[in-house]
Amino acid sequence: MLKKNKLKNEPTIAPGIDDYEELNQKASEEEVEKGEYTSVTTLSLDEADPS
Repeated sequence: MLKKNKLKNEPTIAPGIDDYEELNQKASEEEVEKGEYTSVTTLSLDEADPS
């Protein structure tokens, strides 16, 4: 039962959505004026070996 509750709080994206394209789409001026947009932060790790 604990697992079900945890899954309800997890953010999800519908299957088949191209994450990069959808998340980087800019909100229109009308959407911004109405507050109908979401701020997205992208974290990328640099995996280059420092040595």
